[in-house]
Amino acid sequence: MKELLVRLDASAGKALYEQIYEYIRGEIMDGRLSRGERLPSARLLAQSLQVSRSTADAAYAQLASEGYLSARRGSGHYVCDVRALYHFTGGQKTDASRKYPSGYHFLPGQIDEEGFPYNAWRKSSKEALAALEASRGLLRPGEPQGEYALRKEIASYLHHARGVRCEPEQMIIGAGNEYLLQMLLQILGGPCRVVMESPTYLQAYDTFRNAGCPVAAVPMDADGMQADRIPEAFAGTDRQDCGVTLAYVMPSHQFPLGCVMPLRRRMELLAWAGAGDGRYLIEDDHDSEFRYKGRPVPSLQGMDRAGTVIYLGTFSNSIMPSIRISYLVLPSQLVELYHRNCGFYASTVSRIQQMTVCRFISCGYFERHLNKMRGIYKGKHDCLMQLLKGRPWVHRIYGDHAGLHIAVEIDSVRTEAEIIARAKAFGLDVQGMSGCCPAGFASPGARPVLLLGFGNLTKEQMQEGLAILEQCMG
Repeated sequence: MKELLVRLDASAGKALYEQIYEYIRGEIMDGRLSRGERLPSARLLAQSLQVSRSTADAAYAQLASEGYLSARRGSGHYVCDVRALYHFTGGQKTDASRKYPSGYHFLPGQIDEEGFPYNAWRKSSKEALAALEASRGLLRPGEPQGEYALRKEIASYLHHARGVRCEPEQMIIGAGNEYLLQMLLQILGGPCRVVMESPTYLQAYDTFRNAGCPVAAVPMDADGMQADRIPEAFAGTDRQDCGVTLAYVMPSHQFPLGCVMPLRRRMELLAWAGAGDGRYLIEDDHDSEFRYKGRPVPSLQGMDRAGTVIYLGTFSNSIMPSIRISYLVLPSQLVELYHRNCGFYASTVSRIQQMTVCRFISCGYFERHLNKMRGIYKGKHDCLMQLLKGRPWVHRIYGDHAGLHIAVEIDSVRTEAEIIARAKAFGLDVQGMSGCCPAGFASPGARPVLLLGFGNLTKEQMQEGLAILEQCMG
């Protein structure tokens, strides 16, 4: 048992227990207190430092809560194994936030940057620039709805890849899904009642709420939104005044749970939408490009015969998040409303960016890129699933076989917030299910649920990250 030579300064403006805590933490971080080493009892520490027993107890309790010490009943406090969190070389400390490269984390929505076809993108950009210069269109603002050539390429791709049936005239190009959702509400004439899956995609929820829409949760089961529960969403409230009701769904890969909606449930939603005036489904085709088992289920829009599905897609994950190009496909009867209510808005995406994507698709680079990335992401997905296999803290996994993240239900004495905070202290960002559950929206269970994105991680980073999380559980 090692004596702790803590120098306390009552005039330092910092509580004595904090000074003791910081000293012991520093000794552990620097390797001068080694794994498994027993510390003096709180009584002996208080005597040697001439402080109260409660001061020593408070310092030990803080260290134990953060995972530096473990308390053994009747035996004392011992230094924890922090090798996964700190690496020691020559007495110098290197914490996890400095060890990992910038941007290393388990957050969902990250792409593999090494697999991006930079040469093909540069070539597409150069050719797009040359074409715009030759047509004297480089300095002109372009079409408000988005460049026709790009809309035509996207419509063709969506038809053969997702079964979407549309003409370029039905499509609007915009800078991100949130912008297009705001425009959609203006097309429809103002705030609408909105029902969303529970839990849900928080950015869409916030967009609707900020626009003044009443938003209600509809319970999910393993197949997604339960269509027969939609009528009760606004029951007992005074929010019956809006003429249009939107149901926002993500049938191809629901965020955050990752379930894929089967054909039967899709038909039930279409039947609900077609049974009343002013009902529309917003199909956010989230991560539809990345499915690792079985054949992709066709889009809702492709099954729609009543003109009730509004299709929303983006290139954020399939090409890159920074590109900020999304597209909205309107039912034919809403196109005239778009021109009347919103046709005066200028496009929010530059012509050169649009035409670069157009060339990237038309020259076949996009298809080849997707085929390559499906293989890469499947390998990462399978690797993470294998690394999670057999870990005692993994209670259940949601959303495997599709997308760029999985949801893991945790067996732990700690809350979701505590696990996330402890991981962040060691340089590892991770998102919890609670971030997808605003007031009135239910989490899938009482246990903590973490969303583990794997798109930009190597196997080694996954191993290190899971080791950190494991330390944060106890």
